[in-house]
Amino acid sequence: MREEREQPLVVMKNINKEFGKVKALKNVDFSVGHQEVVGLLGDNGAGKSTLIKILVGLYPPDSGEIYFDERKVHFSSPQDARALGIETVYQDLALVGLMSISRNFFLGRELIRKIGPFRFLDKRGMDEACRGMLTEIGIGIRSPSENVEFLSGGERQAVSIGRAMHFGAKLLILDEPTAALSIKETNKVLDYVLQARERGLSVIYITHNIYHVYPIANRFTILDRGTKLGEFDKKEITPERIIEIISKTKG
Repeated sequence: MREEREQPLVVMKNINKEFGKVKALKNVDFSVGHQEVVGLLGDNGAGKSTLIKILVGLYPPDSGEIYFDERKVHFSSPQDARALGIETVYQDLALVGLMSISRNFFLGRELIRKIGPFRFLDKRGMDEACRGMLTEIGIGIRSPSENVEFLSGGERQAVSIGRAMHFGAKLLILDEPTAALSIKETNKVLDYVLQARERGLSVIYITHNIYHVYPIANRFTILDRGTKLGEFDKKEITPERIIEIISKTKG
């Protein structure tokens, strides 16, 4: 059940960003509630990626304010954002194909066991925790020792989403997670997103395909060339109307 709280989890106010003479974002307001899936929509060049890169600390805003969990924040790196519970799954996934599923699952957070003065990777512990988390959310894997390069696109998305859930993320950001997937795999990934929401996570789903995010989103924010065109609850707008709004800005 979705948790209702007075203050959103994420609040971005009057965000501005310029790259030389290009105004990438112009006084953009954006918010995400607790246990809410927000579709961040717009064509290429709309400003979606820039807004998210500011949220996670890859870019500093030229002006504006960011609040996370009712605290004003200034992230100087993605590590700062991750430390507060913001996990981002980019389109290229940042998974290492030649490494195992469990090593990718714990990448940068490896489990270590000590024997006397020596420290070793706790491979068994990582395998068990990885298999347990993925099984819990309905993801069957042949072996956590299998290399990621042998997984399908949907399975790789599942590993990334499961990793965020395991490490207690509060906000999960998905960048075009179903862009290159089949219909069957897309539906599986959407199910994993819903499970993440049910477990208490909030989700930003970045896409230019409204039909992928519409079934699972609570709300939509539409950007065009750095300007916010609108913000809509699902109950007040159809996919066709969203497409119409975006299409009118072209040319």
